[in-house]
Amino acid sequence: MSANLEAKKQVVEDIKAKIQASKSVVLVDYKGLTVAQDTEFRSNMRKANTEYKVLKNTLLKRAFNELSVTAFDEDLNGPTAVAFCPDETSAAKVVVDMCKSTEDKISVKSAYVDGSYQDVKAVKELASIPSKDVLVAKLAGALSGIVRGLAVALNRVAEQKEQNA
Repeated sequence: MSANLEAKKQVVEDIKAKIQASKSVVLVDYKGLTVAQDTEFRSNMRKANTEYKVLKNTLLKRAFNELSVTAFDEDLNGPTAVAFCPDETSAAKVVVDMCKSTEDKISVKSAYVDGSYQDVKAVKELASIPSKDVLVAKLAGALSGIVRGLAVALNRVAEQKEQNA
C-alpha cells in the first residue's frame, strides 16, 4: 500500500476517535471569512474547550460511515470545518453567535449530538440552552432558596415556642 493511503487511513481513525470522544460534533460552512474573523472564531472555540479543524469531506464522510452514520452524506460538500466539543452546547453557541456577528459568512450545516444527527434548526435550539454549569448553578440557587426558607420558618416556630413557654 502507498504511504499516502496509509496516512489517510490514519487520519480517518483519528477523526473517528474524536467523534467518539465528543458529545457534540458541529459541521460548519465557513465561506468568505477574513483572517481577523477566522482568528476570533478559533479563539472563541478554544475558550469553549472545543477543537476546531478544517477537514476533507471525503475523509470525514468515511469516518462517519465507518461509525455507521450516513445522515451527513448530503452535508459534506463545499468547505467544511468541524468543531469537536466535550459538551452538548458550547460549540453550537460559538458557531451560532459567530453566524450573527459575521453576517452569515459562517453557517451551521448540521451536528452530531449524543449519537444522533441534528439539523440546523436543532443546532440553533441547542445554542439557546445554557451550559450544564449554568443550569447546575441555577438549580443550586433554587434549592438553597428553598432550604433557606425552611430554616427561617423553623427558626420562627422555635422562637414562638420559646415565647409561649
